[in-house]
Amino acid sequence: MEFVSMIFFLIVIVISAIIHEYSHGWTADMLGDPTARYAGRLTLNPMVHVDLFGTFLMPLILFLATVSTGHPFLFASAKPVPYNPYNLKNQKWGPVLVALAGPLSNLSLAFVFGLLVRFIPTSSQFLTNMVGLFSIVVYANVLLAVFNLMPIPPLDGSKLLYAILPDSMWKVKQVLEQYGFFILIIFIFMFADILTPVISFVYDLFVGGGGLF
Repeated sequence: MEFVSMIFFLIVIVISAIIHEYSHGWTADMLGDPTARYAGRLTLNPMVHVDLFGTFLMPLILFLATVSTGHPFLFASAKPVPYNPYNLKNQKWGPVLVALAGPLSNLSLAFVFGLLVRFIPTSSQFLTNMVGLFSIVVYANVLLAVFNLMPIPPLDGSKLLYAILPDSMWKVKQVLEQYGFFILIIFIFMFADILTPVISFVYDLFVGGGGLF
C-alpha cells in the first residue's frame, strides 16, 4: 500500500471506528440505556471519541512492527462508548444487539461504498482514483467488522459468545474476561493474518471484483 493510501486508510478507519462506537451508544439508548447520551458520547464529533492508545499509538506500533514484512498492518480504534447493560430491557440479548450494532454499521458503510465501486464508470483518471479511494473505505470497514466479531474481550464478538455459552461454561467467560486483553494483543501481533482470507472474501462480495485489493 502506498504511503498516501496508507494515510487515507488510517483516516478512514478512525472515522469508521467513531461511527462504530456511536452505533453502540445509539443502540443502547434505543434499548433502554441512556448512559452514552448522558456522557455526551452520542455525537460524531471526533474529539469526544479519540483515544490516545487506540487512535494514535496502536496504529504507529502496528505499522513499525509490520512494515518490514512488506505488508504493513494498520488498525485503529476509538474510545469505547460507556453503557450499562443492566439498564437494557432485554438482559440476555440486549448486550448482543448493542455489540453487533458496531460491526453492522461498518458493514453498512462497506455496502454503500461497495455499490459506488461497482457502478462508477472508470472512464477517466479522476473516476478511477475515486474508485480506488472508495475501495479503501470498503476494505477498512470490512476489516473493522470482521476483526471486532472475533470472540475475544473486549471485542464485540465476545458478547455474542457469552450469550450462547451454556451456564456450565462460566469458567470460560471468567478466563476470557480476566485475560482477554492480553489474548487480544497476542492475537493482533501473531495471528491477525488468519483473518486476511475472510476479510478479502467479504470485501470481494461488496465490490464484486471491481476493487483494488
